[in-house]
Amino acid sequence: MTRIAVGGFLHETNTFAPTKATWESFVHGGGWPAMTTGADVLNVMRGINVGLAGFNDEAATYGWELIPTIACGASPSAHVTEDAFERVVKVMIDGIKNAGRLDAVYLDLHGAMVTEHLDDGEGEILARVRQVIGPDLPLVVSIDLHANVTPQMVAHADALIAYRTYPHVDMADTGRAAARHLDLLLRSGQKFAKAFRQLPFLIPISWQCTFDEPTKGIYAKLAALESEAVPTLSFAPGFPAADFPDCGASVFAYGRTQADADAAADTVATLVIGHENDFDGTIYTPDDGVQLAMELAKTATRPVIIADTQDNPGAGGDSDTTGMLRALVRNNAQRAAIGVIYDPASAEAAHAAGIGATVELALGGKSGIAGDAPYQESYVVERLSDGRFIAPGPYFGGREMEMGPSACLRIGDVRVVVSSHKAQLADQAMYRYVGIEPTEQAILVVKSSVHFRADFQPIAERLLICAAPGAMPADTASLSWTRLRNGVRVKPNGQPFHRDDAN
Repeated sequence: MTRIAVGGFLHETNTFAPTKATWESFVHGGGWPAMTTGADVLNVMRGINVGLAGFNDEAATYGWELIPTIACGASPSAHVTEDAFERVVKVMIDGIKNAGRLDAVYLDLHGAMVTEHLDDGEGEILARVRQVIGPDLPLVVSIDLHANVTPQMVAHADALIAYRTYPHVDMADTGRAAARHLDLLLRSGQKFAKAFRQLPFLIPISWQCTFDEPTKGIYAKLAALESEAVPTLSFAPGFPAADFPDCGASVFAYGRTQADADAAADTVATLVIGHENDFDGTIYTPDDGVQLAMELAKTATRPVIIADTQDNPGAGGDSDTTGMLRALVRNNAQRAAIGVIYDPASAEAAHAAGIGATVELALGGKSGIAGDAPYQESYVVERLSDGRFIAPGPYFGGREMEMGPSACLRIGDVRVVVSSHKAQLADQAMYRYVGIEPTEQAILVVKSSVHFRADFQPIAERLLICAAPGAMPADTASLSWTRLRNGVRVKPNGQPFHRDDAN
């Protein structure tokens, strides 16, 4: 029987964010399943929208025996602590070392992990795995569309296969694709030539959505280029908030010959670069966005949805800034809701007061973000929850969520989802679990950039993007870059970065 060691370690690192990812962050998981080890991995990683779950399902069709090591993830944040990284990787490496005879290794990684002691978390993981398994055993990896792919990652993996949708509704499908490619490697006994291209400008995440052009068309053309000669081809727009030289978009191809791989990679790279002008759009101030939403709501039959993009916990925000809440209240928005604001102390106070009570709270604003502060006001406690529910929408794909003690608070006619754990609001259930029916609201503010669209676009009258203070600026040029590679433009058509190596 073919024996494959498997594992997963997922983190998207915003080096400008306020909070680091600790061991406890991975134990809990945030929006990911809680940490599992050994045989439990295969029980948890089944039937959900995660790369390892898709690989697990596909492996069954080949009759492979999977030897699980560890599976964990944490909400995007600042650096992964050295302690967390080393503890997780030790379990993974020890599991591979002790697995006995192996035919291959598959890992589900993010591709944009920066740690306290390493710029290239995934490159280091793959280097350590390769040291254990040797140069010949196949090593295949599924990665996020937002991966900041590095030369070290490409060198150590036999294939990196990236998601093709944002919102990421194809995470499990990418795991299945990784299994199919691994089967090809095992059957042929041959490795493919690699081609890797780093692109010359950063792409803001708000304009990476694959529902829209230019990304939608780019991926359609990319898929059409795959063939027997080039079985795997990926474009990763990257995660443009990691201050290290390999941050940014890339293309990577695997071909029967080097010429095949190079031609495919160059075609996609040229295509993306040709769309540089198109990675742009309108971003509103909080007041302008709320006022436009209120005007649209007068005749709308469905909610107007505003993305509070700069406090997206899926991009490193703490999901606790108050700029958009203040704008809703200041403009007297009606039938409005915002979520999720992460504030364990306020959630605890609401539970202590009980449903129907009025509580004075300093809500949110505890991340130390410039221009933000707690919102000191009186709130009515309308609903309480233990924070446990299923998120059935396309992004979370039926995951069990654990948001901790939570509440629906009301100020004026604005309702606020308050939680004790943070996760990106990418599912309608994240309103419903505290008694808010999203389809009945005139305005919904979501702390997300794009993932929410998988479940909310079908119910939306209009989608708007607002920039209130937060850890993930919509304009990547506004970040205080110090360590990018020379010449990369800090946004589409932006200024090239020049690194002062003397500093």
